[in-house]
Amino acid sequence: MKKVVYCILFLLFTSSSILAQAEEVAPPDFIKTIKFKSNTTQGQLPILRLGEPLILEFDALNADEEDFYYVIEHFNYDWTPSILAKAEYLRGLDNQRILEYYNSFNTYQVYSHYKLQIPNIQTRGLLKSGNYMISIYDDYDELMFSRKFMIYEDLVSTGVQVKRSRDVTAIAEKQTIDLKVSTNSINFNNPLETIKTLIIQNNNLNTSISGLEPQYTIGNNLIYRYDTESAFWGGNEFFWFENKDVRTSNMAVQFIDLQDIYHSYLYTNVPRRDTPYTYNPDINGNFQVTAAERLNTDIEADYTMVHFSLSHEELKSKDVHVYGNFNAFAIEPLTKMEYNSENGKYEVMLRLKQGFYNYKYVVVDKDTEAVNEGAISGDYWQTENNYKVLVYYRDLGARYDRIISYGEASSTDISN
Repeated sequence: MKKVVYCILFLLFTSSSILAQAEEVAPPDFIKTIKFKSNTTQGQLPILRLGEPLILEFDALNADEEDFYYVIEHFNYDWTPSILAKAEYLRGLDNQRILEYYNSFNTYQVYSHYKLQIPNIQTRGLLKSGNYMISIYDDYDELMFSRKFMIYEDLVSTGVQVKRSRDVTAIAEKQTIDLKVSTNSINFNNPLETIKTLIIQNNNLNTSISGLEPQYTIGNNLIYRYDTESAFWGGNEFFWFENKDVRTSNMAVQFIDLQDIYHSYLYTNVPRRDTPYTYNPDINGNFQVTAAERLNTDIEADYTMVHFSLSHEELKSKDVHVYGNFNAFAIEPLTKMEYNSENGKYEVMLRLKQGFYNYKYVVVDKDTEAVNEGAISGDYWQTENNYKVLVYYRDLGARYDRIISYGEASSTDISN
């Protein structure tokens, strides 16, 4: 009898594990500057056309010239593992060593820069569209980090429009996304079941909206015009700094100091929640590695300790974090700020590679871990935000979710 119970428990456990949604794993402290390169800006969420090469780069700051290995997995729309065998979505082999790496040159911070490009000799290409996860392991088979990416087919067109919120209670703080999916090549059988969409604001999967169904069909067009379900908080323009020259103060850098490496002290930021909106161009939370008088920033850009400070009263039941795509918008111990009661500021320092960085401050509830992105900077309908839309399709009887369209829009074209 006990064996039967144990077997049942084992099956329940394994089935729940198999169906669990995949989550990205944050890297250890010695791995920095994880970025993808493609037709989009480096550092952004990689959304690639089927057949386009995938390029992943990162730095290891332990100076050991370690061996790293990569594994690629395919997932369903909801980030549960797909039932496809690896040979069905990958031509060649994964679980291979990253062969291309270079050591830093003429920098205070010693590091090795790793670069993986797919296709390569071992992994000759990805065959299917859909959701993917790439995981990086060390020589001891320990998971270092993982990152999500998407591959799409350009089979149908997706029109994206950014509107002011139709909810009058949030008309000054939110932006609503309207969609129109049009096709002449695919017959949408039962679109309520076969079509799914994902809307991403500023390349941040944490705040994405999924699960919207088409409200009605006009000919070959699927129409999405929701009042509240497709609405995002407008946020505010990101703070930014640039330290491409480590030997002098740059934009938003108050002063520098050389210790074991250079330290860049940023000007103290103040809350903007209750101030009028002011347009300040940004790159929507992303980052760009740059270094003055350097030919190859991959190995010649140095690392600096960047000191962030926020003038704010202490929040007893909440934490304050620095937030941006420099770590894929992750909330982690390294980004948590400590309150300095002597000067009334939240402070933290992060080891970042030279470049141009966007960031904001977010508030995290200590009990629920809920993230409030507008608590410090506020939410405004005028804010310039980027929106990306992916359309997933699984025909009746199909075995996996394809991404059949990719659309994009900016709220610079927002209308009522």
